Amino acid sequence: MEPVLLYDTTLRDGTQGENVNFSAEEKIKIARKLDDMGIHYIEGGWPGSNPRDRRFFELARDIRFKNARLAAFGSTRRPGIRPEEDSNLKELVRSDTPVVTIFGKTWDLHVRIMNNTPAENLAMIEESVAYLKGKDREVIYDAEHFFDGYKDNPDYALETLWAAHRGGADMLVLCDTNGGTLPFELTAVFREVREAFSRENIRFGIHTHDDSGMAVANTVEAVHLGAAMVQGTINGYGERCGNADLTAVIPILKLKMDRDCIRDEDLKKLRRVSRFVSETANIVPLNSRPFVGRSAFAHKGGIHVSAVMKEPRAYEHIDPVRVGNDRHVLVSDLAGKSNVEFKARELGVELGGNGCNSRQIVTAIKEMEQEGYQFDAAEGSFRILLEKLTEQYEPTFDLEAFRVTIEKDKDLPCTAHATVKVSVEGREEITAAEGSGPVSALDNALRKALHSFYPDLDEMHLVDFKVRVIDGRAGTAAKVRVLIETRDPDHIWSTIGVSEDIIEASWQALADSFQYKLAKDRGNGFRSKDCRMEVHQAV
Repeated sequence: MEPVLLYDTTLRDGTQGENVNFSAEEKIKIARKLDDMGIHYIEGGWPGSNPRDRRFFELARDIRFKNARLAAFGSTRRPGIRPEEDSNLKELVRSDTPVVTIFGKTWDLHVRIMNNTPAENLAMIEESVAYLKGKDREVIYDAEHFFDGYKDNPDYALETLWAAHRGGADMLVLCDTNGGTLPFELTAVFREVREAFSRENIRFGIHTHDDSGMAVANTVEAVHLGAAMVQGTINGYGERCGNADLTAVIPILKLKMDRDCIRDEDLKKLRRVSRFVSETANIVPLNSRPFVGRSAFAHKGGIHVSAVMKEPRAYEHIDPVRVGNDRHVLVSDLAGKSNVEFKARELGVELGGNGCNSRQIVTAIKEMEQEGYQFDAAEGSFRILLEKLTEQYEPTFDLEAFRVTIEKDKDLPCTAHATVKVSVEGREEITAAEGSGPVSALDNALRKALHSFYPDLDEMHLVDFKVRVIDGRAGTAAKVRVLIETRDPDHIWSTIGVSEDIIEASWQALADSFQYKLAKDRGNGFRSKDCRMEVHQAV
């Protein structure tokens, strides 16, 4: 069976997504990661549309990709001029890529909106493809809005494909640009197109958007019907609701459909690449993303965890290791002793040493979660709790006292001041610091107090801070839950605090975060699998 070609358009179509922006240098780094993972085609951008993409292709000239063929993207020539006179086509040639992808109008509605004629539009497609083929390029033709165009006027939509074929296109890609096509509609259209070209040696690709939540399903169905190429983006980034998510499409093709598209060892890089792209885009990774999300193989119910410990496939559709992910067991008020035992082994905490067994720990956790704690979202604090319940906790510092004051002048923003007194192995340290808020001031003061004892704290940074009111009926006296996410060069971890006082809750979470970091650095029999975060070196 013919291999399925993977065509990534994260660097072009993905950047059309809201809040997704990459510099030319960042796009180079992502391209290297995609190439290393074994992607066959990388669409670098539209050089005729902006200086950033032109800069990317200038930088890419000095890079030798080992797996991928780089593609420049653009449109057909403008009406009424020859291809060699069109500035967009000249920029595509100047980009000096082995592959050029151009799109053309398939829907006669768009032809009319652009004040063009059907005949001229067909000439634009054929002549543009022929011109680029004459420049010794592999040409991929994207039939924009194909499915909508086919529904309105199937004869003309097919004529546009014939025009690209006459021009010499190497691949005809059918695009669901509006993302409104349903799988059964795609099936009917794709079959009719294949039948219309049954006497020609033509390869078809698929490009779908997710406006109806069907992008991955439509892509998979197209491959089932004979598509030789799939286009999509990492994490599904893209215009409006996004594109087909390659982090779902690739493992489905490889593991579910047994289609040759990527090597086993490269598939294991999928989660790392997903995280790298989201970190580069400065977008929080979606925990619920299939295959690569943190929750993709998470188990919360005690019965589920007990079964997974005996036979993983009872509750997991694939082995998470195959896509570079991990099994993730959550501990909450729904947990059983299996959850606790699994997590204790994972975190390197021995149970039962002081007579406190897993069942008693479950009872304590459920009581604390009734008070507002949420340990499935704060595994750093959970490890500390396990150590305390089993009398293995060895604090790296002790709080003696802290004071926080807020100063507000009439026309100036608030300034927070914090004083912290801590002791480390009998030595006391008192420091003060300012911050943009009370938690920032506490963080700064605690760092200063501990720095002489633990200089490596400079590599630790807070990355997220969330406050939730647990029960709003008490008004300003309600309990609040504070969740803090912290990272260093190798790990990311979460901690929690709960109190009627937001400063006290913040301190609990902040102190746990520092205790976790320092205990990890000290060793302490500590291994942190679930709190791990891949950190990628700049390329």
